[in-house]
Amino acid sequence: MDIRHATAPDQIPGMSTDRLRTRFLVENLFADGEVRLLYAHEDRLVLGGVIPGPEPLPLPCPEPLGSAYFLERRELGVVNVGEPGVVTVDGVAYPLAGKECLYIGRGAVDVTFAGGAFYLVSTTAHTTFPTMKSEDPEPVRMGGREGANERVIYKHIHAKGVRSCQLVLGVTVLAPGSMWNTMPCHTHRRRTEAYLYFDLEPDHRVVHLMGEPTETRNLILADRQAVISPPWSVHCGFGTRSYSFVWAMGGENQAYEDMDLVPIGGLR
Repeated sequence: MDIRHATAPDQIPGMSTDRLRTRFLVENLFADGEVRLLYAHEDRLVLGGVIPGPEPLPLPCPEPLGSAYFLERRELGVVNVGEPGVVTVDGVAYPLAGKECLYIGRGAVDVTFAGGAFYLVSTTAHTTFPTMKSEDPEPVRMGGREGANERVIYKHIHAKGVRSCQLVLGVTVLAPGSMWNTMPCHTHRRRTEAYLYFDLEPDHRVVHLMGEPTETRNLILADRQAVISPPWSVHCGFGTRSYSFVWAMGGENQAYEDMDLVPIGGLR
């Protein structure tokens, strides 16, 4: 399990590109036949990538969690970013097609993955909600062609959808010809967010903007790479072609609208 410590905004101006990537970018989250996990001290998020081989892969419980099993004090969101697969939770199988989402509640003991390619986001949990597949999430259409940001947001885990203790998660799909996401951008003073970019061809990239609104930096990401966005940081980006991404948050509340908008003219 990789460990990432929390950072402060005044550390950013002196960081090189390599240092920024080491702190915030998650480059090698997916590997054939492995479960890879990262523990971020920003709101204690755990990110993971799973690509099962011929045999199903179990969800491990690394020592840094200090628990008897992974979900003893945690909840988990799973999004399939590959071909159809199956997640089995305490003996119950949940088939997931591409871009479909499963919420796994606190207290589930045996979790295994077969087929597919699964992105995991886990937050701490002090109460238990039932394990549930997100069925028919309401699509929210935003942006337009004139801003090259026509996109559909599918909110899966949230206060008015699949319930959780603190995890909020969804998938955004950009229309062909659109490249920008989340512009105008914003920060979340009470929550940490993570993005996973996917559906990106091997030779294409996403330029992700981060940092304080008046002290922005960029990270260049490839397919199935993730970025950690602390509460003080903006999080938006543009690609060399259209793509999809999973956004997930954990922190003080689940209010989707709890954000501090940044005018485009205020970015530096």
